Amino acid sequence: MDWSPVVISLKTAAVSMVITFLLGVWAAGRVAMAKSPGCKAVVDGLLTLPMVLPPTVAGFFLLLIFGVKRPLGRMFLEIFGVKLVFSWAAAVITATAISFPLMYRAARGAFEQVDQNLIHAARTLGLGERRIFWAVIMPNAMPGVLSGAILAFARGLGEFGATSMLAGNIAGETRTLPLAIYSEVAAGSFKTAYPYVWIIVAISFAAVAVMNALAAPRGQKGRGKRRIRRFGWLEKDKPGEKGHESSGRD
Repeated sequence: MDWSPVVISLKTAAVSMVITFLLGVWAAGRVAMAKSPGCKAVVDGLLTLPMVLPPTVAGFFLLLIFGVKRPLGRMFLEIFGVKLVFSWAAAVITATAISFPLMYRAARGAFEQVDQNLIHAARTLGLGERRIFWAVIMPNAMPGVLSGAILAFARGLGEFGATSMLAGNIAGETRTLPLAIYSEVAAGSFKTAYPYVWIIVAISFAAVAVMNALAAPRGQKGRGKRRIRRFGWLEKDKPGEKGHESSGRD
């Protein structure tokens, strides 16, 4: 069995996951904190669009952007001497573009579920919005954000349509696991396709198991309160709750 599709797929999915994680967290944070409902709806729709478009349509748009005769593709070729289409970089671009909405939606949902009382308490202490995001929102939303990253990895691993249009099906260079399965089945070699199928099924099952583990309740609310206390917010502001705890001990 040729192991190059496995290596190419894992490498592509890992690199695209890192890029998608950074872009998705940034975009989700900006959209979640946006104050204009109309602007938020338009931006959210544009960022989510690749998730509902057919992969071949997404690949078509990527060709219009990164094609050799297109401005961006021509710029990379003339300035950096890099031809993006039909290269491993194109596989990373397609995996990133297709998996981005999953990361973005998961991160935005996790940010919006953070207890608003923790955010208000941090603001009363004079913390800036950026510090609140990294010290309060991000730690409490981390399970959902990590679940989105794992989901994006699995989606990038299984990308087929857009990859075949922008990166091609070049053995040893852009042939990922889905493309290898397609090539072997098209050639009538089902025996060679079986190992690739089971490998991608095993990785996908592992991704689902990790997401379920991250989704398990872990006392998120209490963890957020402890983190707020680091900045000086004490539960002495809640005398009723303190009295209730004392009566419980009595």
